[in-house]
Amino acid sequence: MIDSFLTYIRCELNLSAHTVLSYRHDMLEFSRFLTGGNPGNTFDPLSVTPSDIRLWISALSRRGISRRTVKKKLSAVSSFYRYLIHRRIMDANPVEDITPARVPRPLPSYIRTAEMEEVIDSLDNGKAQLLKNFEGERNALIVLMFYSTGMRRAELIGLKDRDVDTSRNELKVLGKRNKERIIPFGEELQQAIESYRQSREKATGSPTSETFFIRPDGESLYPMLVERVVKKALTGHTNAARLSPHTLRHSFATDMLNNGADLRAVQQLLGHESLATTQVYTHVTYRELQQNYQHAHPREKLHTNNK
Repeated sequence: MIDSFLTYIRCELNLSAHTVLSYRHDMLEFSRFLTGGNPGNTFDPLSVTPSDIRLWISALSRRGISRRTVKKKLSAVSSFYRYLIHRRIMDANPVEDITPARVPRPLPSYIRTAEMEEVIDSLDNGKAQLLKNFEGERNALIVLMFYSTGMRRAELIGLKDRDVDTSRNELKVLGKRNKERIIPFGEELQQAIESYRQSREKATGSPTSETFFIRPDGESLYPMLVERVVKKALTGHTNAARLSPHTLRHSFATDMLNNGADLRAVQQLLGHESLATTQVYTHVTYRELQQNYQHAHPREKLHTNNK
């Protein structure tokens, strides 16, 4: 049943390979717990009760598993039982009677506007050298594109050359669950894209490429390469907790809202299904507002200095 469930979420729900692998790990862990880890015992999902699930949660907690991770594992099991209900194998979901511990949602890590300007300036200052080096110019464009569009790492890696249109200043990305969206961009990114394409043609000998971002051998990028590129570019310019592509995505959203963008417009640009997901950035902007008040208002400064 677990295998058929994984096939269902991969082929019919179009969940990512990473999500499917995570669900597989969680379901196998759940089944091993219920069978006592004995290969001779058969996992019977129909006999599972809410009490069994509570025992599993307690066992995870005793192992030091965080509440966030426990909630994620519980979500996988609940999805499995919803699948069984969909297949009319079961009538009820035993996970529905479980109330998971509330997990405080941390505010996303982001890079301040002044720090991002410093990062972009450092890339511009080395432009003469970057133009002599295909990988250097590509890496600079990767950072600028993340910050200018808010796209996800997987979306950048999978970006097709034909979907980057500098005549209309827009690009088309394939997001989660194979949903396409259009992202506009400005003149700065337009010029960087056109310059990169010229360098790519010199490096590969071909004016076109199926994938927009490539390695010198013509192959596509891979996740850890992109992570290293971003971390190297941001190191020394910010005190942000994380130096990653997702941090640049957070920075894009935060700066858009701080500069007056409509919340629903930012939701569409980021490709969020729920407006609630985008609203977390309003908390970030409010935190920034609080910090500005504490540093700027004379009465607040006086109070702070007297502490």
